[in-house]
Amino acid sequence: MDKILQLIEEQKQLLVDWQKKNDDALKAKYDAATMTEYEAKVAARLDAIDKQLVMFQAPRAGSDEKPGESKAFFKALHKKLRGDTLTPEETKTMTLGDPTTGLYLAPTEFINELIKIDVLYSPVRTVARVRQTSNRAIEVPKKTTSASAAWVAEIGTRSETTNPKIGLETIPTHEMTALAKVSKQDLEDTVFDLEGFLRDEFAEQFGVLEGTAFISGNAVGQPQGILTHASVSGFTGVTTSAKIVADDLISTLYALNEKYVANATWLWRRASTLAISLLKNATTGDYMWKPGLQSGSAALVLGRPYVECPDVPAEGASAKSVIIGDFRAGYTIVDRIALEIMVDPYSSKSTGCVEFSARKRVGGQVVLAEAIKVYTLKS
Repeated sequence: MDKILQLIEEQKQLLVDWQKKNDDALKAKYDAATMTEYEAKVAARLDAIDKQLVMFQAPRAGSDEKPGESKAFFKALHKKLRGDTLTPEETKTMTLGDPTTGLYLAPTEFINELIKIDVLYSPVRTVARVRQTSNRAIEVPKKTTSASAAWVAEIGTRSETTNPKIGLETIPTHEMTALAKVSKQDLEDTVFDLEGFLRDEFAEQFGVLEGTAFISGNAVGQPQGILTHASVSGFTGVTTSAKIVADDLISTLYALNEKYVANATWLWRRASTLAISLLKNATTGDYMWKPGLQSGSAALVLGRPYVECPDVPAEGASAKSVIIGDFRAGYTIVDRIALEIMVDPYSSKSTGCVEFSARKRVGGQVVLAEAIKVYTLKS
């Protein structure tokens, strides 16, 4: 095909030269011998094209082309190159709408990239404490009772005060898995890095799965979620609207122990950011939240930064739509196996497939409930 196209382009250039030589302004520069020479070159080029086109006169495999259709197309092409007038039928055949006519000479370009939809998953890892372990679980010593002190006179009797008590917080790791089967022929023939794509896809979906568990996991075969821990308390709205209310946001912030406020971060979904940005002063009608417009300045709500988390519930009756806390103190994520992928060409060999299986082991748990508060909307 490349040779044919090359010959056609050369022929077109010869015909352009031919037309120029027939122009009144240039005709005088060429004598009869020169014109004869060019006619011979044109004829020779057309003969070369005829020889190369023999292989294309048969129907292409897998097409509905009938014998003679390719021949008719190239015959019309020759007439066009010679400058002859085409019949309406011949003109019709020279279009890209029919693969048997012009489309075979106009190939498409394959872009070795993949258009992917955006996948949203929880950013809890960015605000929580993350630890690595080589064991099935970790145990963290935890103070369960504080010590006490008492006033005493200068020479008064010192009595034993309450001693602190220590317990253990156990955070087990849980396993995620994903499995995909790909035919060996697909792996052999595709021009796209299919194996690399699967690795990226597995990693992304594990991020989605664990992110959901960090917020609402039930701790049964999966991490414990912030919203499902029995000791994580907060504030329930006082206005019956099932919407985020400014007064309730303030009350939620002040429900958090003051020692955690300095490192606290708000967690809510993007729709809640919009809802908060639309809150207005009932008297003046001014927007209550005015995030900084200066480049590089952080957008703070009541003096604390926020992170948009798609796994936090949306506004609604009794929805826990806002979380605030010092998550590095209150929530711990434990990684056992970051990402492991096994390529197995044997288990599905009877179907000509290769199995790509992925696994990841991770745990997550609230370790200090008082460092986190939840705002539950009033129904």
